[in-house]
Amino acid sequence: MAQPIRKPAAMLIALAASAALGACATVPPPSPVSVTRFHQQDTLSEIGQGVVFVESAPDESNANLELAPYKAAVAAQLAALGYREGPRSEANAIASISLERFDVRSERRDRGPVSVGVGGRTGSFGSGVGLGIGINLGGSSNRARIGTELSVTLRPVGAQTPAPSNLWEGRAQIEVSEGTPEAQAAETAPILAKALFRDFPGGNGDTVTIKLEDIETSE
Repeated sequence: MAQPIRKPAAMLIALAASAALGACATVPPPSPVSVTRFHQQDTLSEIGQGVVFVESAPDESNANLELAPYKAAVAAQLAALGYREGPRSEANAIASISLERFDVRSERRDRGPVSVGVGGRTGSFGSGVGLGIGINLGGSSNRARIGTELSVTLRPVGAQTPAPSNLWEGRAQIEVSEGTPEAQAAETAPILAKALFRDFPGGNGDTVTIKLEDIETSE
């Protein structure tokens, strides 16, 4: 009777390594960034002038330390518009920042579309246009897909939010695989901020999808 062929240990190790590399290759890349923005045409001339104070939104539950890279990324984009970041006592505009993270698989089942508006799910300018949750890129990876959503409201000092007096507001969302470099705040924050302020002020109520390579090449 023929004897079974025994594979050398080195071959088994090589096969295991090959399988491991194949598993890594199936990790889906970050999704494009979905961006929705709202503004009033007659107030756009007020944006980019004077001092802006960047703060956590009133209903923001994330720790200031966690929000720090997102605040810094937004402040950099506002500076590019012409603002100078400064203390609240000197500011003539306030930028409120909020952040939300969620598990894509469970959220896709349970969550419907959202639209821009801090503290709510509708834009303060009255549009019902929504920002879809999650972009399914497929792939066989077992890694969790994490969604991160950055929201920014820009308003004059003294105005409340949400309110029709907001100068501009927007929301940007990305989906990444857990454990990848893009899942770290230091990587995610500038990506979302650059996408959010790309082609500022953006179409009022329009939702656009921006590829990561377009964000990187625009620097």
